[in-house]
Amino acid sequence: MAYHDGEWGRPVTDDQGIYERLTLEAFQSGLSWLTILRKRENFRVAFAGFEIERVAAFGDDDVARLMADAGIVRNRLKVAAAITNARAARAMRAAGESPAELVWSYRRDGGAAPKSAAELPATTDESKALARELKRRGFAFVGPTTVYSTMQACGVVNDHLAGCCVRREVELLRR
Repeated sequence: MAYHDGEWGRPVTDDQGIYERLTLEAFQSGLSWLTILRKRENFRVAFAGFEIERVAAFGDDDVARLMADAGIVRNRLKVAAAITNARAARAMRAAGESPAELVWSYRRDGGAAPKSAAELPATTDESKALARELKRRGFAFVGPTTVYSTMQACGVVNDHLAGCCVRREVELLRR
């Protein structure tokens, strides 16, 4: 509840914040979000505070360290994707581009507020297009569902339900 009320859906507009959310959403795939939230501080320590430059420099010793860390989810494919994505984000920044600006370029406004969780999509045309673009730029483990979850977490879309006490606040923040 604290995550929903204080963080989920609020605009995240910096590269490091986008990278953290994308990484956590990828690790969440197939698991409970509560599992990831409980391990979040461990993830931050293990992945150098999600500093893109530092994670992009991770090597084999770091992968071994991460795979031995019971405080995080030890999935080799997801660990490799986190490092690959840091390298892709670093490459974008070296080219004068911003991963956050790319993600926000797929912002969707308007539409009716969903009345129930059953009305929330798992993917959208925007998340499918962004997933394709991220893959084109060398990102991994960025399917349309993971990307849509990231878009929700970062406020790129406002999927707080109609009547949710946070929805209006998020709308004001997104302006």
